[in-house]
Amino acid sequence: MGEARNVAIFGATGSIGASALDVIARHPDRLRASVLAAGSQVDALVALCVAHRPTHAVIADESRYAALRDGLRDAGLSTRAHAGGAALDALAASDACDTVIAAIVGAAGLGSTLAAAHAGKRLLLANKESLVLAGELLMAAANGANAEIIPIDSEHNAIFQCLRSRDTQGDVRRIVLTASGGPFRGRSRDSLAPVTPEQAIAHPKWSMGPKISVDSATLMNKGLELIEAHHLFDIPGHKLAVLVHPQSLVHSLVEFVDGSTLAQLGLPDMRTSLAVGLGWPQRIESGVAGLDLLAHGRLDFEAPDSDAFPCLRLAWQALEAGAAAPAVLNAANEVAVSAFLQGRIGFLAIPALVEDTLTALSAAPAESLEALLAADAQARRFAESKLTEHAVTGHAHPHE
Repeated sequence: MGEARNVAIFGATGSIGASALDVIARHPDRLRASVLAAGSQVDALVALCVAHRPTHAVIADESRYAALRDGLRDAGLSTRAHAGGAALDALAASDACDTVIAAIVGAAGLGSTLAAAHAGKRLLLANKESLVLAGELLMAAANGANAEIIPIDSEHNAIFQCLRSRDTQGDVRRIVLTASGGPFRGRSRDSLAPVTPEQAIAHPKWSMGPKISVDSATLMNKGLELIEAHHLFDIPGHKLAVLVHPQSLVHSLVEFVDGSTLAQLGLPDMRTSLAVGLGWPQRIESGVAGLDLLAHGRLDFEAPDSDAFPCLRLAWQALEAGAAAPAVLNAANEVAVSAFLQGRIGFLAIPALVEDTLTALSAAPAESLEALLAADAQARRFAESKLTEHAVTGHAHPHE
């Protein structure tokens, strides 16, 4: 069995962090949480440190450093306090950990994810942006340093399991990502115009934050996952497909050249894919029950409706265009979803705004992280400037 794995959890106070710590605590002989990092929630981070006794704790918000240091000291812990992005990046690359769970949401998670890849760590990847925004750079860094990337979101983890690695060689005919279809599956485009944020974030199967719930409702989430799969598995867009599967029990499928299709099934619980990443190539107990197919009864599949949910089509376009187009797509979508959640634009304005931005800016250069972040910033500014054109008439917020 060898040494225990020393695991850094970046995003420790979020739901993925909680699931990861649950799995780690089940295997004290082979897994140890050595670094815990959070954004700004000092009290929650200190409480996790009391429970899991890591060597290092990091708070990204530098103004909270003293609070973290004092909180750890008052709890009688020897855990060392750190603050800021540079500390995150340094710990990701240091010998404090051999495994990094990258679960910091958004572009904020980019630096530490790249640092872990460059340092040749095993990277359990839950940060979408690093692949959507900088997929080519991240994969090049990982390949150059022999970093093992194991994706943690259920679809890509399912593909990883079906392939038994990330290696698609020449024997894969296509990869099929499954989508729940979100709360509005089966509805016509016109019927979606009056949808409210409350309706959009009521996801049928998974409990997720508001942003990702809206992405699930627009199918943008699946579009971003296509882009991620393209990078993760080094597979061209024409070999990727999406199937709507409302039960969310089949997490994805891989079809091989001999006509075999392998699918991975399981209950919707992140601990399964985290256990895959932490134990690979062995299987370890995750705390998740097996799947009782008799209790569930049936599995349904249907084609996605790209008329009602144009975000999927836009993501395909960005994937085909390459370069900075995925970064532009992602940035415009973040602005649009935020505006929708604030009641400033309607549901159908989300894809409209993304399309406007993509059309205007898709040719931006993408040869470095700086160029990609510049494209991201430019796309945000452009999308913000277009919000008024897509504003909800009559009750748009007066304060911009």
